[in-house]
Amino acid sequence: MLICSDVHMISIDQIKQLRKETGISLAECKKALEESKGNIILAKEILRKWGKGVAEKKAERTAKEGIIESYIHSNKKIGTLLQISCESDFVAKSEEFKNLAHELCLQITALNPLFLTTDEITEEFLGKEKKIYQEQLKNSGKPKKIIDEIVNEKLEKYKTEISLLSQTWIKDEKKNIKELIDEYIAKLGENIVIRMFVRYEI
Repeated sequence: MLICSDVHMISIDQIKQLRKETGISLAECKKALEESKGNIILAKEILRKWGKGVAEKKAERTAKEGIIESYIHSNKKIGTLLQISCESDFVAKSEEFKNLAHELCLQITALNPLFLTTDEITEEFLGKEKKIYQEQLKNSGKPKKIIDEIVNEKLEKYKTEISLLSQTWIKDEKKNIKELIDEYIAKLGENIVIRMFVRYEI
């Protein structure tokens, strides 16, 4: 199984190996491997520079339980894997927590988010999209200042569309995924953290 990054292919086994050797979350290991172009030694250096070690260990203690949920679409051509954590095994085994995990898998399968949060999106990643918007507006006759404002608005909208927590929930357009998770946190009385998600499509 391979995870598609913008440029490189990172394997699940590489992520697991880095996680085993560092104790840092799968999501952070994935990002480090993508930045290092799959080089595990370099990925370790990146993680150290990020200073994630202590923070991640604390985060793991806070939300150390959880489940891995999967969903395969009826056409057998799209599937999603999700790792989601909570604080206790009791909550991890509850039907409500499992239901949340299932809903998140449906969301990921349907809308194909590329990031968990908008903060993870780099300017480099947005560069191509920005050029498209600028090209669309270059002959509009509008002043450069107005064009820049329109482009920035379009980019902000795009960022929310490709980030899971910012996406509108497919079952209720009045709330986004972060708000959905917050509801479950309040309901279950425990912190809930999405550790990692992967969407496959043939």
